[in-house]
Amino acid sequence: MNELKVRTRDGKDVGIKIGADTKIASVMLTDLSAIKPDSYIGTAAAPQADGTLKALEVHIFPPSMRGVGEGSGPWDMQPNSTMTNGSVGSILGADGRTLTVKYESGEKKVFIPADVPIVSIEPADRSVLKIGAKVLLLAAKAGDESLSAFAVNVGANGIAPPM
Repeated sequence: MNELKVRTRDGKDVGIKIGADTKIASVMLTDLSAIKPDSYIGTAAAPQADGTLKALEVHIFPPSMRGVGEGSGPWDMQPNSTMTNGSVGSILGADGRTLTVKYESGEKKVFIPADVPIVSIEPADRSVLKIGAKVLLLAAKAGDESLSAFAVNVGANGIAPPM
């Protein structure tokens, strides 16, 4: 298999090239207890008036993916949302739902509401690429307008990767 056929959020069918170097990962539901100090996480989040972030989703990377996408910047999950990837510095509050996420150029305080999906990401092989699987692709566009994936996150057990 050298190409995936995917349906985009807006309903278009698109072919995406995948190569031998495309990173493939499985995304599985987990819970807040899986987040520990120094866990490497990512969170799509919405800015709050006080400068903190409210998580829209949280994903926990395996140790082998520490450093992937480190930092904080715009994300397309909803208007004004961001993606912040970094190490959990501290877990605050009696309920453990507020974290500091540290990255090379700074840190963010993130609140995780109880209804926000928390997932773990694990390296996988092409066997997880099945018809009907929900995916999140990170791809680059070539000069000929074709798309090549450098990463494919595949939802396990029918889940959609929440990022």
